Amino acid sequence: MGGFEDDEPPSKRARASSVESASLSVTSCHSKSANPLGGAMARPLTSQGKEVMIGSKGVIKRDEFVRVITKTLYTLGYEKSGAVLEEESGITLHSQSVNLFRKQVLDGNWDNAVVTLNTLGLDENTVKSAAFLLLEQKFFELLRNDNRMGAIRTLQSEISPLGINRKIVHEMSSCIISSSRVLVLSKLGIECSNSRFKLLEELQKVLPPTVMVPEKRLENLVEQALTVQREACYLHNSIDGLSLYIDHHCGKDQIPSRALQILCAHSDEVWFLQFSNNGKYLASASNDKSAIIWKVHESGELLPKHVLTGHEKPVMMVAWSPDDCQLLTCGMEEAIRRWDVESGKCIHVYEKPSLGLMSCGWFPDGKQILCGLTDQSLSLWDLDGKQADCWKGQRTSKTSDFAVAKDGKLIITINSDCTILLFNRDTKQERLIEEDRTITSFSLSEDGDFLLVNLITEKIHLWNIRNDPIRVKQYTGHKRSRFVIRSCFGGSEQTFIASGSEDSKVYIWHRASGDVIETLSGHSGAVNCVSWNPTNPHMLASASDDHTIRIWGLKKATTKHRDHGSSSNGTHVNGSANGNGFVQQCNGSRSK
Repeated sequence: MGGFEDDEPPSKRARASSVESASLSVTSCHSKSANPLGGAMARPLTSQGKEVMIGSKGVIKRDEFVRVITKTLYTLGYEKSGAVLEEESGITLHSQSVNLFRKQVLDGNWDNAVVTLNTLGLDENTVKSAAFLLLEQKFFELLRNDNRMGAIRTLQSEISPLGINRKIVHEMSSCIISSSRVLVLSKLGIECSNSRFKLLEELQKVLPPTVMVPEKRLENLVEQALTVQREACYLHNSIDGLSLYIDHHCGKDQIPSRALQILCAHSDEVWFLQFSNNGKYLASASNDKSAIIWKVHESGELLPKHVLTGHEKPVMMVAWSPDDCQLLTCGMEEAIRRWDVESGKCIHVYEKPSLGLMSCGWFPDGKQILCGLTDQSLSLWDLDGKQADCWKGQRTSKTSDFAVAKDGKLIITINSDCTILLFNRDTKQERLIEEDRTITSFSLSEDGDFLLVNLITEKIHLWNIRNDPIRVKQYTGHKRSRFVIRSCFGGSEQTFIASGSEDSKVYIWHRASGDVIETLSGHSGAVNCVSWNPTNPHMLASASDDHTIRIWGLKKATTKHRDHGSSSNGTHVNGSANGNGFVQQCNGSRSK
């Protein structure tokens, strides 16, 4: 595309919790010897003579392992199975004292529950914390039943002497004074029985796990194991969730590296492209003064939906609205046009007399757009073209990139050759990213915490901008001497970095390590821009001076499509704008 130094433009059956199932009785053939509360009817078997430690490494305590499984069975609603496991293993989920305590809680027998609590062999602080939760529940239930005197006695003679949680005690006193039924109901929920189940869950957080097995403990352990496997997977880019049946591992076959389609609808260099937020569309901008909206079909095939014409100069960039229903296109130092994606009609034209517009973007609410102008100022416009705000001075440079954070407060622009401005719209605070060489483009991460900065020196820097900007990684290997080359974050959890290159290739790096993991060949001209589908980590698009767009996918992938022609290597070629889609002439309203 245009030279940077010259005049050409640089761009998922849990039916009941275990605490609920604690109140249920088992009606199976095992009901005489099994009890879902655990303990009372369980009998020790010869299996107890097995090793205390189990597992290939001998680090798992057998009784803990069985209790966690039993807890999970009850949580999933499998009361009969849980009771059978307690009987067969001889390992009870809870002791008789704990079972009695749990029953007293669910029955609202608060005084006896406090007595039983003191027989569980707990330390003083734990007893106080658990007693507070019990008596707090008693207090609010008394208020709910309009027994204010009983609530006052409980607060004064039982809760206050505990000497803890003074702030909450004060709030409870306020409830007596205000008799706010809303506060009581919000504390207890709609049903007292439901709030008692929640109370048991809170008590499980206070009591030692050896007394009451924590809720969802097995699920947490499995999630931790899967997370460790995911984090250890260097090339993780899988669409399918991690399986419990096998250890997780992704190879290079999960990286898009095969050109599945070549899109040939543009008649000149393709300078910019971007997938929609929902990944269902791709928009491209070209030196041929047009932009094209491509539809991503369920098969993975892309077909032209609309060809957008009306710009008098090359189209520099496009920007999708937050809901993907509208698209902005920006001509080179010309005008910005807003299009309806479904109909392909131009809705509005934005321009300023004697000034050219160089860049465009949406505010997160989708009700305003931001424009960079040739006088290096930034303008914020309502959709009808009325200017809502303007930041004058050196806010932009010859290169037109800018970004707006999801909260709409942070505006990021290249405000000089070597500097990126991070401007807080609310506080007016300005932070700077300062490079020692010319910046050609940048890209903001999905979470808004990182910025990918392309330099004229064939380097790409990754900056953490969460607080004070810090450079955390550098990527090299691609070629750039004259043109603006754009890069992007992509893949599962944006694990990878992709970039175009003047050697007609697409480069893919591992984000954390900085290693080049793939180099994609196929274009016959400089690759100006790349975009990774935000909802499909196996789809990557590249735009080139060879007038084409390549859609990259997995090597083993097969794309179902109608026969529009294919190359000798099986790559699908999707052709002319005239044959597929509609040419839309801009005729929308105009504001100056």
